[in-house]
Amino acid sequence: MNNLTTENTFECAIVDALCKDGGYRQIEGSDYSAEIGMFKEEVIAFLRETQPKRWEKISAIHGEDVEKRVLARLYKELDLRGSLDVLRNGFTDYGVKFRMAYFAPESRLNPETIALYEQNRLAVARQVYFSRKDKKSIDLVIVLNGIPVLTIELKNHFTGQSTDDAKRQYRNTRDPKELLFAFKKRALVHFALDDEEVYMSTKIEGNKTFWLPFNKGYNNGAGNPPNDDGYKTEYFWKEILQRDSLLEIIGRFIHLQKEEITVEGRIYTKEKMIFPRYHQLDAVRLLRNRARKEGAGQNYLIQHSAGSGKSNTIAWLAYRLSSLHDEQDERVFDSVIVITDRRVLDKQLQDTIYQFEHKTGVVRKIDKDSTQLAESISRGIPIIITTLQKFPYILEKVGDIPGRNYAVLIDEAHSSQGGEASKKMKEVLGMPVLDEVTKEDEYDDEDRINDMVAKSAKARGKQSNLSFFAFTATPKEKTLSIFGETGDDGKPRPTHLYSMRQAIEEGFILDVLQNYTTYERFVKITKAIEEDPKVNKKKAAKAIRSFIDLHPHNIAQKTEVIIEHFRSVVAHKIGGKAKAMVVTSSRLHAKRYFEAFEAYIEEKGYEQELKVLVAFSGKIIDPEDLTYPDGVSEPQLTGYGEKELPEVFKKDEYRILIVADKYQTGFDQPLLHTMYIDKKLSGVKAVQTLSRLNRIAPGKEDTFVLDFINDRETILKSFQDYYEVTSIEEDNDPNHLYDLKNTLDAFQVYWPSEVEALAHIYFDPAYQHNARMQSKLYALIDPAVDRFNVLDEEQQDSFKKSLRTWTKLYSYFSQVMPFWDAEFEKFYAYAKLLLKKLPKKELGESLQFEDELALEYYRLEKIKEGRLELQKGEEGVLQGISEAGLHREKDEKEALSEIIKILNERFGTEFEEADRLFFEQIEEDLVADETLQKQAKVNKLDTFKYAFNDMFTDKLIERMDQNQDIFEKILEDKDFGELVKGMMMKSVYRRLKDMK
Repeated sequence: MNNLTTENTFECAIVDALCKDGGYRQIEGSDYSAEIGMFKEEVIAFLRETQPKRWEKISAIHGEDVEKRVLARLYKELDLRGSLDVLRNGFTDYGVKFRMAYFAPESRLNPETIALYEQNRLAVARQVYFSRKDKKSIDLVIVLNGIPVLTIELKNHFTGQSTDDAKRQYRNTRDPKELLFAFKKRALVHFALDDEEVYMSTKIEGNKTFWLPFNKGYNNGAGNPPNDDGYKTEYFWKEILQRDSLLEIIGRFIHLQKEEITVEGRIYTKEKMIFPRYHQLDAVRLLRNRARKEGAGQNYLIQHSAGSGKSNTIAWLAYRLSSLHDEQDERVFDSVIVITDRRVLDKQLQDTIYQFEHKTGVVRKIDKDSTQLAESISRGIPIIITTLQKFPYILEKVGDIPGRNYAVLIDEAHSSQGGEASKKMKEVLGMPVLDEVTKEDEYDDEDRINDMVAKSAKARGKQSNLSFFAFTATPKEKTLSIFGETGDDGKPRPTHLYSMRQAIEEGFILDVLQNYTTYERFVKITKAIEEDPKVNKKKAAKAIRSFIDLHPHNIAQKTEVIIEHFRSVVAHKIGGKAKAMVVTSSRLHAKRYFEAFEAYIEEKGYEQELKVLVAFSGKIIDPEDLTYPDGVSEPQLTGYGEKELPEVFKKDEYRILIVADKYQTGFDQPLLHTMYIDKKLSGVKAVQTLSRLNRIAPGKEDTFVLDFINDRETILKSFQDYYEVTSIEEDNDPNHLYDLKNTLDAFQVYWPSEVEALAHIYFDPAYQHNARMQSKLYALIDPAVDRFNVLDEEQQDSFKKSLRTWTKLYSYFSQVMPFWDAEFEKFYAYAKLLLKKLPKKELGESLQFEDELALEYYRLEKIKEGRLELQKGEEGVLQGISEAGLHREKDEKEALSEIIKILNERFGTEFEEADRLFFEQIEEDLVADETLQKQAKVNKLDTFKYAFNDMFTDKLIERMDQNQDIFEKILEDKDFGELVKGMMMKSVYRRLKDMK
C-alpha cells in the first residue's frame, strides 16, 4: 500500500499540525498509566513548575512519598468530582490547594495571570494503550497538564473506512469501565474523525453511545465544504483543537448538565456532559469578536433552527459577554440582560455560570417585580434574567438608572421585541438622547415640546449603549429589518445561521413534512328560509364558516377520523408511547372537540386505551351548553390546573392534547408524533405549529400530519421560507405611514389642533406627575369620540381598523426608519389614547345563521398524501409591508344565496377559463398605458412599482363588472391579491422593456 494512502499518514498530518502551529507538544503514548488514568510525569511537572511554593509545602508534609501521595489524592478527587471540575477548580491535599489548569484572563491588565496561562502543558499522544486488561490502544489522546481530556479515533476513506467504522470501534471495543472512557472521570469528549466528517460523543456506553455531528455545514445543509488546500475536516485540528481554542472550550464552554427526575417517589440526578456543537461555538465566538470590535450600540440576529441547542448558546454568549473586554482592556458591557419567558433557561443559566465561576450573585433572576429589576440594573449585576413585560414599569419605580452599556439577549426575537414594552426598555437603559433642558427660557414652548417628542421617538431606534442579540428560528420580516444586517445583495440577513435544513440533515430535528396528508371539505349549503336577506358580505362569510366548522356533524365526523386513525396507526409508534395534538381554530372549537372526543371514547369503550386533555386560555361561553352558563375554563374541563397540564400530558395514559392557540409555540414534548390540524395556518405560524412534532426521542423515526383545512402549497411555501436562509423581497417603505395617515385624516374624526394640544401636555415632563392634567387629555380626546359616533357602521369599522394598523406600523417602523418625524410621534401618542376611548362593539353583534342555514351534505375526502418536498438551494423570501390598513371599497350588500355560492366555489373548484381571460385583459390594458410605458423605460422595477400599483387598481376597477368574484377576491384576500399584482407587474415591466 502506498504510504500516502494509509491511516498512519493521516495521523501524522494531524500531530504535525498540532505541534507545529497548534501550541502542542508530542508525548509518548506509553507514558499513560491505565491504573490511575493519567500521564504521571506531566502532572508532576505541571505542579512543580507552576506552583513551586505549594509543592515545597506539600513535600514537607509527605516527604519522599510526595509524588505518589499527591497523585493518589488527585486520583480520588477526579473520581469524586470529575475531571472538568478538577481542571477548573483544582484540588486540595492536606490544606494545600493546587490548580490543575490556568485559563486565559479576560483582560491583559495582570501579566502574572497571562504568564501562568502560558505554562499550561498541552500535549498530544499517539497510540495510547488504555486497557488495564489487554493490549488495546486508541489513535490520539489530547492531554492537559497530565489529564486526558479528549480522545480521537481516526479513519481514512483511502483504506475503505469512515467515521461509521470509528463509531463502531468506540461502541464495541472501548469499555466505559476503563478510566479513559469512564463518564466525566477523565476524557470529556470523544471524536470519530475521517477526512470528510467529524462526530462527537460525551458518553461512551456501548450500543447506547449517542453521536452528534461536529461539522461546519455546507450550502445550509449537513457535511463540510470542499477544501482546495487539504482535508475537509482540517478545521477541527487547525481551529478547534488549537491551544487557545481548546483551553477556552474547557474553561468556558463545556457544561455538566444536571437534571433531577422522580421515579416512584425517589429523586435521581441525571447528568449529561454538554460539549458545544460547531455552530454554537462558531456563533458565540463570532458575536463575541464582533462585540469586542464594534462595541455597544449594535444589533445582531441569530437564526438558529429548532433543535440547535439555543438555550446553551444563549447561556454561553451571556457568560462571554458579561466579562468581555475590548482592545483597550475596558469592559464592553456593564450588564447582560437576558429576556426570556422560558423557566428552563433561568435555571440553565444559573447552573452553567456557577460551574464556570463558582460564584453566587453573578446571575440574578427577576421573579418579583420591576423594583427588583431596577435594583439589579443599578447595582450592575453581571447577568440579569427577566421578561420584557417588566420594563414598562421601571420608569415609575426608579428615578435614576446609571447610563451604562448593556447587552440585551432576546430569546425568540419576534415574540419579545416590539411595541411599547420595547420602547420603555430602551428608555430605561438608553443613554440620554438630548441634553437635559436646564433653562426653560432658552426655548420657546414649541421647541421644548418638540425636543421631548424627539427624545421619545429616538428612544425607539438604535441606542449607542445597547447591543441587541436576537435569537429566533423563524424571523419575521420586521425582525430581519430591525436586527439583520445588509448582505451583498442589499437584503437584510441574519448575522449567524443554523438552518432548518442543516438541523434536519444532521438529525437534531425531524422533517415534519415527510408524512403530510390533506383532506378537503366539500360542503354544500342551502337556504332553509324563503327570504333572501341582504347582509354584509364579509360578516356573512365569516358567520357561514363558523356554522360549518361548528356543526355537530362536522366535529363528530372528524372526531371519528382522528381517534380511529390514532388507534390504528399512531398509538403503536415510539414503543407505544406516541402522543398527538389536535389544533383547532378557536376556544369554542377546542371545547366541543374535547366533549366529542370524550363521548366517542366512552361510546366505543376506549377508556383504557387513551385519555384526552384540552388546553385554552380563560373561560369560553358555549351558547349550546346550559351546564356552564357563565362560561367554562380549561381546569374545569380537565380537572387539572393550567400549570399542571404539561406535566400531566407526560403521563402514559394521556395520548391526545386538543389546543386552541395555547401550546402551538414553545411547547416541547418529544413524544408528540402526530398532529391533526383543523385551523387555517400559513407563514411563521404554520412553521411554529408543526414544529411541535420535530423533537427527536429514542425510537421516534418519523412524524405524521393530517390536515383538514390547509392546502399543501401553502404549508410548503411557509416552510420553504425558513428551510435555509431567510430574507425579505423588498425593503418595507416608511412612506406607507403617510399614505395611511392621509386616509385617516379624510375621516375628519380628529383635528390637528387637538393632536398638537395633547402633545404639549403628554410630552412635557413638568406634567408627568400632575394628576390634574389627566382631565385635559380626556378633554382633547372626547370630541374625536363624539365625531366617530356619528359615522355610519362601516365608516367606524374602517376608521378603527386603519387607526389600529397605523399605530402598529409606526411602532415597528420607528425602530428602523433612518429619520424621525415629530408630527408622527405626536399623532402616535394621540392615536393610542383615542383607540382606548373609542366604543367597543357589543357582544352578539356578529352575524349568525344557525336558523337560516341547513347543512345539505358534508363529506371528507382524502385528496393527497405523502411527503412535501422542500427545495434545496432556494432562499426563503418574506414579503415586506405594503398596503396594510388602507381603506378599500366598502363591501356591497349581496344576496345570501350569492354569498353561499361563492363560498362553496372557494372550497371546491379551480379557476375557470373566464378568470384567465380576465387577467389577460387587465394586463393588456396596462401594457397599452402610455404613462406606464414611459415609467418602464426610465425606472428600475422597484421604482416602477409605485406607478404600477395605482394603475393596476384603476384597471381592475374599470373591469370589475366583468368578473365581480375575482375582483373581490383580489381586494379581500391580501395574499392572493399581492401575488397576482406582483406577477403581473413583472410581466408588464418585462414586456414594456422589450418594446421598441
